Amino acid sequence: MTATTEYVVLVDDHGTELGTADKATVHTTDTPLHFAFSCHVYNAEGRVLVTRRALSKRTWPGVWTNSFCGHPAPGESPEDALKRRAQRELGITVGAVQEVLPDFRYRAVDASGIVENEICPVFTAVTTDEVAPSPDEVAEWAWLTPEQLRSAVEAAPFAFSPWLGMQLEQWPVVSPLG
Repeated sequence: MTATTEYVVLVDDHGTELGTADKATVHTTDTPLHFAFSCHVYNAEGRVLVTRRALSKRTWPGVWTNSFCGHPAPGESPEDALKRRAQRELGITVGAVQEVLPDFRYRAVDASGIVENEICPVFTAVTTDEVAPSPDEVAEWAWLTPEQLRSAVEAAPFAFSPWLGMQLEQWPVVSPLG
């Protein structure tokens, strides 16, 4: 079976599409700005899913982060991309998708020098499924209350992805279930 090439959508500072690039080659020490998304998944009890990135990940291996992230393919809506990645990374279906930080954007450099440079709207979603993550994406996972998540990131910010910390500075991480 041959692998299909995944593409990311390159954009300028205003979010205007400039073209595409192979996802496997775009994240370097000089990563061009591109579209992405982050998602915080909640369960019926109002707990948020946090995941620890697989140790095999090219960037930020082994750090804890939001439920999952990804890149919409050319022509794919963020919501469709989100549902695709939820299934691929976590083995779950999601519903009640809501955009909570439409203008989130960040640039961060990991210890190896690889740059993340993304216009990255943040979403919430809800699942009733059991998490069954792909081992090449997720090493561990936990369901936390929003307060537990905030406390953990404040106590040990180095253990979490920089984008999660930045998201928490802009958004209170409240359950979409009320």
